[in-house]
Formats: sequence, C-alpha cells, structure tokens
Amino acid sequence: QVQLVESGGGLVQAGGSLRLSCAASGRTFSTSAMGWFRQAPGKEREFVATISWAGSTTYYADSVKGRFTISRDNAKNMMYLQMNNLKPEDTAVYYCAVRTSSGLRQADFGSWGQGTQVTVSS
Repeated sequence: QVQLVESGGGLVQAGGSLRLSCAASGRTFSTSAMGWFRQAPGKEREFVATISWAGSTTYYADSVKGRFTISRDNAKNMMYLQMNNLKPEDTAVYYCAVRTSSGLRQADFGSWGQGTQVTVSS
C-alpha cells in the first residue's frame, strides 16, 4: 500500500507557474504508474496527467497539454506536476494517485492523497 501526500499548491496570478509535489511512502511506488487529477468547486474530479512507473511514458488531458509537465524521481519516492501559463480555469484541488488499471477514470486510480489547493487569479 502506498500513502501519498501532496504539497506545493497556492495562489498565483494568471500566466504564472507552480510545481506540485507528491511524496509517497511504501515499497511499491517505484513500480507503480501514477497520476494527477483535479476537482474544481461544483465539478467532478477530472484526469490531468499520468506517468509510467519508469517515467518514460506520459499522457495529458487536452486542457493542460503543452502547459503542464508530469515527472517522477523514484529514488526519492516523489512525483511532480510542473504547471506553467496557469489560467483561472486551472483553479481546483489537485490530487495524486496510484494508477491501478489501464483507464483514465477515477476508478482506475487509488491510494488518493488529501489534495492541495491551487487558485489562479485573473
């Protein structure tokens, strides 16, 4: 079982950048694909990005492609989400999770962290 803790959220102006971190504990992190989701007020949790266990394969939601970069450091049990050119519509609570099956739905991920708030002002 992997336990996850997100950090790095905050308030930023539109066009700015933030880097989110996801700290993992547990021996299976380095062999697990991982992902980031986000949930805006009044909306369902949505997929943002995923990364393979070795970090060699990544995939992004169209809404963040070209602006966000997912990465990981297995030696440190860490995953990251670099977010550039932030927009007000990126405002949400961001969650990291372990990918447990091949899809991109919430049900395909588990061991969710508690989330970190990102607020982008216009």
